[in-house]
Parts: sequence; structure tokens; C-alpha cells
Amino acid sequence: MLSRVNCGVFARAARRTSRYTSEQRNTIDKKSTFCQKPTRSASINAVSDVEATIEDADKATMTTPQLTALRAAMKEVSIDAVIVPSQDPHFSEYVAAAFERRRYVSDFTGSAGTCVVTATKALLWTDGRYFKQAEDELAEAWTLMRSGTKGTPDVRKWLAGDEAGLAGNGGRVGIDPNVHSVSEARALREVLKAVGCELVSLEENLVDKIWSDRPAAAKTPLRVHPLEYAGKSVEEKLEDMRAKMRENEVDKLVVSSLDDVMWLLNVRGGDAPCNPVTLSYALVGESDATFYVDLDKVTAPVKAHLEAANVTIKPYDDMSPDVHDAASRGEKLWMDIDKVSIAMLESAEDGNSVRKATKATKSDAQNDASSSSVVVAVKEGTCPIPIAKAVKNEAEMAGMVEAHLMDGAAMSEFWCWIEKEISSGRTIDEYEAGEKVLEFRSKQKGFVEESFPTIAGEGPHGAIVHYRASKESARTISKDSLLLCDSGGQFACGTTDVTRTVHFGTPSAHQKECYTRVLQGHIALDQMVFPTGTKGFVLDAFARSHLWANGLDYRHGTGHGVGAALNVHEGPQGISPRFGNMTELVPGMILSNEPGYYEDGAFGIRIETLLQVKKAETKHNFGDTGFLCFDVLTLIPIQTKLMDLGIMSDKEIAWVNAYHQKVWDNIHPRVAGETLQWLERACAPISR
Repeated sequence: MLSRVNCGVFARAARRTSRYTSEQRNTIDKKSTFCQKPTRSASINAVSDVEATIEDADKATMTTPQLTALRAAMKEVSIDAVIVPSQDPHFSEYVAAAFERRRYVSDFTGSAGTCVVTATKALLWTDGRYFKQAEDELAEAWTLMRSGTKGTPDVRKWLAGDEAGLAGNGGRVGIDPNVHSVSEARALREVLKAVGCELVSLEENLVDKIWSDRPAAAKTPLRVHPLEYAGKSVEEKLEDMRAKMRENEVDKLVVSSLDDVMWLLNVRGGDAPCNPVTLSYALVGESDATFYVDLDKVTAPVKAHLEAANVTIKPYDDMSPDVHDAASRGEKLWMDIDKVSIAMLESAEDGNSVRKATKATKSDAQNDASSSSVVVAVKEGTCPIPIAKAVKNEAEMAGMVEAHLMDGAAMSEFWCWIEKEISSGRTIDEYEAGEKVLEFRSKQKGFVEESFPTIAGEGPHGAIVHYRASKESARTISKDSLLLCDSGGQFACGTTDVTRTVHFGTPSAHQKECYTRVLQGHIALDQMVFPTGTKGFVLDAFARSHLWANGLDYRHGTGHGVGAALNVHEGPQGISPRFGNMTELVPGMILSNEPGYYEDGAFGIRIETLLQVKKAETKHNFGDTGFLCFDVLTLIPIQTKLMDLGIMSDKEIAWVNAYHQKVWDNIHPRVAGETLQWLERACAPISR
């Protein structure tokens, strides 16, 4: 499954609109906090006064029920623009239904995107995986901003630019501080401040205010992740984190990302679809640790498991007050400003202010006897958990290997089934194909759920990178079809993610050429040997080079990290053109290898396997550097019918045969009957 990479933005120009006069702005009460708090004043009436002069009449008259209600809520708190991100308070990629605010407002169902709504404009930013999907789903009232494409600003630049109409007019931009990270909020604040605008920290999420049928919070029970799959006990993991805390001279580690919490405490949940996580925090001290979660989710086995590790369980909402109290006691908290909300940081800063005020009332002697009069509440730095989680231990890797063996058997059964059904003339559509993928996987031991909703895209739907078929949208799959199927499973022992593209009849020469160029990039990355210390972006071009040489490319990353019985998208490692990711690839990491090619309205091609990073055996070792390579985990045949052998090298053909031999050796003992016969045909050697 694809990870995000910024690939471009397109926006329609809109004329600048003045929102308030300077005199009207002076009537607004402006509090000097990090983000300004909303106030009700005469400026509410100013909104109505100025609206009559809006020049962008076409956009101003376009609306949806959600936009109308949201704009009314904005007026009530004197907000000129509101930002609606995709995230929950933990910045999850996939969120529980109760946090799908951006989806509710815009009707865009992709997993990534940010909305900005003003009195006259509604804009959605999303990345290249979702351009086509957003075009199809957004109403006319919305403008699609194609993130990363040439000539289009990001959210911050747009808000500070002329099109937004806020710069120089004291514009007020509202955010929910619970769903914006510290780093994001700071950057936004500085950009707005430079053009005379304010960032307003809203006391109530405006989308929640208008969302009358907002889903209730999930209550999925927690389960223990066994030591046989975790490889390390909770006590061992906590001690590892405490060693990092001592190195960094902090008293508490704030853990906000849901998969970080699950990994640290060896538990799994089910609040978010396809990701075995639950809404929670952890706060780690030198001799204590606390798990903040809805107590209704805590089963007896989980309670016993955590108590044995000396982990206290408290209600979810106690996290912020406890952070405040820790800071007020003079304890230093370690926060990752990319993963912790600005609201959580403000809790610590408020506690720090209490600490300072208390010290100011003490006598000099008392202050001398206590800690330094200069109190620093927060140490900002990268959380140590993600890199520890990314490097799988022996038990985790063994679980991932077993998960992929089961996946290979399940997907062999699926491809055998669908080829037989279509060749016999039976009508199959994308939706049924996705349901069958789930059915075959669910027969495997330890299957929990999908690792993401299956992407089964026939023909033009294959070009929608994260397409999801419904009963209404599903296209028929026939003998003339090119089908892209991207799917994965969550097993008790591990997580899988695989994409195969197949043709059920006779592919065109153009389809074969495009497919083969994608395959050549896939092979090139798989065969890479690279020095220790290499970052993922260094390898990205190898997967694209054969496409580039023929004027082709794709608008997504080449590889993302994958969790061990955790999220299918896991950082910090990745392979993409984004050179800002300086994470080194190290043995034990798992990444996807998934180049692709997409023609809107025609077809999509992607070939994806998961790889583990291993030490390479090389003839030499220049400078005692040490070299690394990849070893494949995914064991599912790659269709040879779509390969143009005439443009493949002998080494590439040999790679295909060697891969299929490995698939056969490992999977054939796990299947029987027609599936075994299909597997033998699919793995047959190829030659010119």
C-alpha cells in the first residue's frame, strides 16, 4: 500500500477579498497566548457587512450544507478561515470514524488531505495518490489543491497570500489545538504573524459543533500482544526508553502516537479501521509508567499484563492534567513536537507557569534550597520509540516471515479462483473481488483483519491510486481487463501488504511495455547493495530510472515502513524523492518496494513486495563501511504474461525465475488441488 509523497498542487486563482477594516479589527479582543483565543465582538457584524462586497460571486454562491453550517459557526467566533486536517489528536494516518472531520466537511474519502474554509472559498489539499479520487468526490464548491505540483502554494503560503484575502487585514485563522502538532502550529503562526494575521486556538472544534450525527467513540476491547511475537517484554522496553531518558536528562517521556503506545506496552486495539491501535497515551517516568485509555476497553488479561509490568492505567482524559502537574512539580518532559499536539504542549507550559509563580512567592532561602529558578518544562526532540519499533527483533521478524507465508497461500488461492471464474465466463466485479480477498485471508491461522481496505481497480479504476470499490461503483472484471489489486492482512504474528497487476486476456503492447518498465524498477531496487548509513531517498531513483528513461513516472513514494502486527504504514524510514527524511536504513527494518504507472481513464500498474534490510556479503568492504541489501518477504507470483521479454535483460529474466522458484519452494507445501496447479503454472520459468 502506498505511502505519501508530495507531488504537486493546482489551484484556481481567486481575487483578494478584504474581510475587516482596521477599525473593525481594533474592536476585537486579542489575547497574547500562543494561539489567540476566540472572542465574540462587533467583528461578527463586520463579517456580514463585508460579505456584501465580495467580488468572487461565483464561488461565494457555491456551497454545500456542511459548508453553510461551518461558515455560520465561524462567524459566531469571529474566524475568517478554519483549517480542518485529517488527523486525530495522535496524528494517525487512519482515524476512527469519530475523527473523520475532513471527510464529513468535504465528502472526500481519501486518507490524506487538509481543508481550508473561508467565507467564500473551500479548498482541499491532497497528494498525488488522490488527485483523481478528489476530482470525482469534491462538489463544485470546492477547489482541489494538488499538493506538490509546480506553482501551487501549500496551506500556510496560501493563507498568507493574496488569494485568501487575510494578509494585511488582521485575518483570524482558527484551529483545533488538539489536532495540530506543535511544529505545524508554530510554523503556521509565524507565517500568519508575518502578514499581520492571527492563529486562533479554538475552544471547541467547529466541525464537531455542526456534525449532528457524529459517530460515537469506539469501544473495541484491548488484547495482549504475546511475548512470542513481541520479542521483548514491557519491562525491557520501558528500561530501554528510560536509558534514553537519562541520556537526555528528562524526567518524563510523553508518548502520543498510537502505534508507539501499542508497541511499548505490548497491547493491541481496534479503534481505527485496519490498524490494531486504540486511542491512548503513555507517560513514562524513571520508576513509573502510566497508560491513559478508556477504561471500558481494558480487559482482565490486559489489566493483569500491565500490572505485572508496573504500569498504571488511568482514564484517557487524565493525560493532559497529569502533564500539567508534572511540569508544575518542575519535572522536565520529553516531547516530540512533530507528534505531540500544541494543546498538550500548552498544558506543560501552563504547569510550568504555575511552578514559576509558586517559586516567585518563596523566600530567597527557600528558592536556594529548591531547584534552579529557571524552570524548563519541555525538552523538544525526536521520540526514541519509532526507530526502536522500526528495527524488528528476531521474534518480530520471524512473525513477519510467517505472516507472509500465510499471505502467499491465501493470495494464491484468490488468484487461482478469480482466473478460473473469469475464464469460465462468470461475471465478477471489483467489490466481489475485494470480498474474496478478505475471505481467503480470513481462513489463515491468526488472521485478525485487513491491514487496509483492499484496492481492486479494473481498467480506469486502477489509475485511482487508493481506489476503494463499493457495490455501486464496482466495475466488471472481464477477459479484457487489467486489474490492479493492492491488499494486506493483519495477523497475530505480523502485517502484510502486496500489490499485483494482472491481465485476464491479451494485454496490449503499450500495457506490456509500461508493466515491464515498472517491473524493471522493482527489480533494480530489490537487487540494490548499498553502504551502511544510506538514506531511503538515495535509492528512490533506481526504482524510477526505467520509467524516466521512457518519459514515465508515478506520483507516490516507492517504499514505506511496515509495522510488525501494527500499522501498515510505519516510519521513520521510507524510500521516496523527499530528501528531508534523513533516517538511515539499518538491518531489521522493513520497507515496501512498489513502483507503479498510471494513466487516468485507462489503467493502473503497480508491483509491490515487502523487503527486509539485511547485512550484505560483499567481496570487499571499502573503508570498513559495511554494506546492506534487501531480502524479500512477500511470496506471491508476479504475472509473466504482462512482461515484454524483448526489453528485459538476461539478469532481469533470471531475477524473475529466481523469485518464482523461491515462491514455489515456500508456498507449494501450503496449498493443494487447483491452487497448487495454478501456483506451478504461475511460477514456471520464462525465457526469450
